[in-house]
Amino acid sequence: MSDRDEDSPGKCRERRRRMLEMRRMSSQSISPPDTRERKGNIKESSGCVAKGKRIHTEEATGYQTISSVSAPSAGGVIVDPGENSVAEPVFGMMSVAGRSSEMEDAISIRTNLCRPEISLQQPVHFFAVYDGHGGSHVAALCRERMHLLMEEELVRLDCTWSRVSGDAGGFDSTKEKHELQRHGGNEGAEEFEEKWRRVMKRTFRRMDEAALSTCVCGSMGYRCGCHPMEVELAGSTAVVAVLTAEHILIANCGDSRAVLCRNGRAIPLSFDHKPDRSDELARIEAAGGQVIFLNGARVQGILAMSRAIGDKYLKPIVTSEPETTLTKRKPEDDCLILASDGLWDVLSSDLACEVACECLREGSAPANLSAGPRMEDEKSSALYPARSVLAAALLTRLALGRKSSDNISVIVVDLKRS
Repeated sequence: MSDRDEDSPGKCRERRRRMLEMRRMSSQSISPPDTRERKGNIKESSGCVAKGKRIHTEEATGYQTISSVSAPSAGGVIVDPGENSVAEPVFGMMSVAGRSSEMEDAISIRTNLCRPEISLQQPVHFFAVYDGHGGSHVAALCRERMHLLMEEELVRLDCTWSRVSGDAGGFDSTKEKHELQRHGGNEGAEEFEEKWRRVMKRTFRRMDEAALSTCVCGSMGYRCGCHPMEVELAGSTAVVAVLTAEHILIANCGDSRAVLCRNGRAIPLSFDHKPDRSDELARIEAAGGQVIFLNGARVQGILAMSRAIGDKYLKPIVTSEPETTLTKRKPEDDCLILASDGLWDVLSSDLACEVACECLREGSAPANLSAGPRMEDEKSSALYPARSVLAAALLTRLALGRKSSDNISVIVVDLKRS
């Protein structure tokens, strides 16, 4: 493409329109959900379409920004000002189609999902990014069901603990659970982590089974007139973060990524499942598959990741089993970033952490993403959104500026205020 084509009036107008839309969306925020409807869960809402631009909420695709906007209490803890208020995590998110023709990403956030025994009945917060391929319906299905399946597995774990407590004749289960969480004893810590690993493994397996038996039209078990290849070819990555008062649990399947910013430094909490990764290559070959380099390393020359939910035609070479990490939270933790590969393809983990930490830093002037020409229908309020929203918006804009060609979905959790 020549420089003249690049700077043509049409191209300039398109870039200007996209930038104004990003500014408008980043200046909007959605209030926290009504906890009386379902404790801490984000309220489901329908999307809308205006002049071809798709607005993405929990039930639609396109642009999306959500932040927790709660009243600060003593000690800087953010809480919901309503009755029976509980500590709420502070987060921002953005999901855009970018330069891709279709939106196949999905984001799911459920604060105060449940209070299982494994966390000593303290709140569990659920964050997830799903990056679909071969269609959007597997990612959408994960958004609708993954958190529910995890909640069921945690309840099942509670029942198991209760049976052990009853069979032991006076066994102090609370004391035992405290021992499992106490990192002074390696054996207890390993057992505690193993319990979480089993919960997530079962959750991902059940999610995979649901994806393999659900058509794009919503029918179960192929009882429809759709072509079976619509189920065979669709899949999705999944990076799930479970945040408790003491730990950050990450379960990852695919090439979306979770990064912890601690003292301004990037700490990887997940590792991309690429077909040419040495251990993944060995697993693929042991399962009878092969990695072919065709515009990058691909399983059977088709899929550019070695683990995913769905993708029935590549089973069992492509597995849905997640890799799990458990990290103890520390006071010097700055933020947690979850994002699809539309961000990570053009940004390093170190740069993403540097940008996010600068946005969240106390005393720094929040970037006014609404500066400059304003759209006629733009509301004049909320010129300065929550810092976590600004961080997610700035990371998204940076990825777009670096010519990311994929959908971009980002969640930034402010750990110092959560």
